[in-house]
Amino acid sequence: MRPPSVWEPDNRVWGPIQHNMSKQFDLDNLNARFADASAGDILRWVSERPEPTIATTSFGPRSAVILHLISEHLPGLPVVWVDSGYNMRDTYVVAEQLIRRLDLDMRVYVPGVTTERLNVMMGGIPTLDEPDKHAEFTRLVKLEPFERALGELEPSIWISGIRKDDTDFRRGLDHFSIDARGILKVAPVFNWSDEQLDDYLALHKLPSCRHYFDPTKVESGRECGLHTAA
Repeated sequence: MRPPSVWEPDNRVWGPIQHNMSKQFDLDNLNARFADASAGDILRWVSERPEPTIATTSFGPRSAVILHLISEHLPGLPVVWVDSGYNMRDTYVVAEQLIRRLDLDMRVYVPGVTTERLNVMMGGIPTLDEPDKHAEFTRLVKLEPFERALGELEPSIWISGIRKDDTDFRRGLDHFSIDARGILKVAPVFNWSDEQLDDYLALHKLPSCRHYFDPTKVESGRECGLHTAA
């Protein structure tokens, strides 16, 4: 649905898209089994599953780690990138380097409205002091494109590089969790520290962007909405 020509709060209920899930996963069993497993072991388990699977990336700092692991253990896996259009040049440069080097099967989804039009409609990126406006902005540039990706790819398993120390919300998750859509979310580097990620980047000589900005988060420690929307 096209956004309005001038911004106004969207009061419709945007419920999660329900996907057809044929398998039920025992989270307690999975998290106990893989509590001390390596990221590679977790990805090898995923590689043996018959369910359709995707990965996601923001190409933010240290994103190369999970992408390299995926290229090693699940080559050819669809990798979804919701490009809000507000990324910094450094992010796009590193993204192109990683896409080529790792031969990623990228599925890029963009908002249905251009950055310039959004800036006119909303007067720039809404601040956190404008919660309704910022929520609608987040829906337009991040959540709607991602729901479009889920609708087209219909995954049962979703791999991401989230970690428990990223946000308060993520501390309540684990290597394996299930969202309201019924999608199994897999976080192979969930317990990794910044130092472990940096060591991995150095070992494999992987690039990482130094300048990154997510307009839907605004500040560190906030969720962009992908992991909390359902």
